[in-house]
Amino acid sequence: MRVNTMGRLHSPGPTATIPSMENPASGSSSGSPFRPGTMVVATLANPREKFWGAILALSPEGLSLRGIELASFEDLVVLVKDGEPFSLGVVFFPMHRLERMELDLPDGNIPSLSQRFTGKTGLDPATLLRADSPDLRAAWEHR
Repeated sequence: MRVNTMGRLHSPGPTATIPSMENPASGSSSGSPFRPGTMVVATLANPREKFWGAILALSPEGLSLRGIELASFEDLVVLVKDGEPFSLGVVFFPMHRLERMELDLPDGNIPSLSQRFTGKTGLDPATLLRADSPDLRAAWEHR
């Protein structure tokens, strides 16, 4: 910005729209990596919690996620490996609680949670977490 001789601020030119910040209702969210079905780790505030799962919906109001508390990850892996029944929570977090959300990606030599899950169970977590009602028997049959 620059200041004119009268002391008023002037914008350097026309404003531009950042594609990923456009109105989500307009259907132009293709630039965002945080789409439904994407595996993420969400960090929440008050109380501080972490959730791992697949995005069901993301809006200005909040985040809908199918998954588990991160602290229960290893327990879920054991249940799946043993063929035990399990249930995945479908939760909504209001935006004021969402402190951070990151893609579930590997970090150098450290595998992502999804890669760890697949390595230990032989199953794709995205398939289980995106399903309307995960059926472990069907998942095991397709291994």
